Amino acid sequence: MIGKVINREFRRLVPKLREKGFYKSQEKRAIEWKEYTLSQINEVKLLDKITFLVDSFNSKETKSFGRPLTNPKDLAKAILVAELLSLPERQAQGWINLLASKVGITCFLDDRTIGRAYSRLEVLEILKQVFEKTKTSDRILSGDGTGIETTRKQNYETDKKKTENYLVSIVDSREIVQAFEMNNKECPAMHSLIENIEGDTLCLDAGFVDRELTKKIFELGIKPLIFPKKNLNLNGSIYWKKMFLELFYDTQNWLKIYHERSHTESFHSSFKRKNKPLMKFNSFSKLVQLTARIIIHNLRKQNYYSMLKN
Repeated sequence: MIGKVINREFRRLVPKLREKGFYKSQEKRAIEWKEYTLSQINEVKLLDKITFLVDSFNSKETKSFGRPLTNPKDLAKAILVAELLSLPERQAQGWINLLASKVGITCFLDDRTIGRAYSRLEVLEILKQVFEKTKTSDRILSGDGTGIETTRKQNYETDKKKTENYLVSIVDSREIVQAFEMNNKECPAMHSLIENIEGDTLCLDAGFVDRELTKKIFELGIKPLIFPKKNLNLNGSIYWKKMFLELFYDTQNWLKIYHERSHTESFHSSFKRKNKPLMKFNSFSKLVQLTARIIIHNLRKQNYYSMLKN
């Protein structure tokens, strides 16, 4: 058991963690503008990566359901090209058929075929495998949830309780997405997401204060840093005590690592600014569209960071 004095002192510390000036802010990471500009200029080369990643999928691993289906690889490529160019189906038809030979699409695709592709299980299976191949990691992880707007008039903060489309994600410090889920319950979603990641640290805000989640993260060999609530009690499992006693005895260093979590918020903000609102009607099609957009996001980030290494 943790002594009453330590528990009392810890609860006094928690409100101070949010006070302006208590945390010694760190130097911001500089943007390499030359490489950033080149990465945008060379974004067209993502078409080659899309072709390679989709073609590497073994189509024998999935079965076709329902009506006879156009080659699912062609449909997956079409969706990725449409999301890369931020095009609705009708405009996408022209561009996709123009770029067909570039990305290896073997048949003519009209706008209705492209639209129906978002509801195909085979296409989602391909996109899920492609996503797994884009999630390189620097092992410095953070997670959070955010509402996904379906109209620019929607304001997440005021419409939070009405939001049905909710993205819970884990990213690394380069904002490359490691795991994500559409779920309006953040903490339960995080329980499943952590099973699909590898890392050294995972930073989460107070919405994820959960003893069982803390234990699971530790058991995966990852160090959790979860921001405490002011009425929190330190008594509990060894994992629970270890995490918060480190905060209590080495506050500034703990906060320095924890504030890497800002990369998740930065990802959510830039992701929503870069992309149009989700326009699909059913949850499955929204998941397909969201998966394609996250793949494109990861490829863009990898493109930028690969130039920093050159």
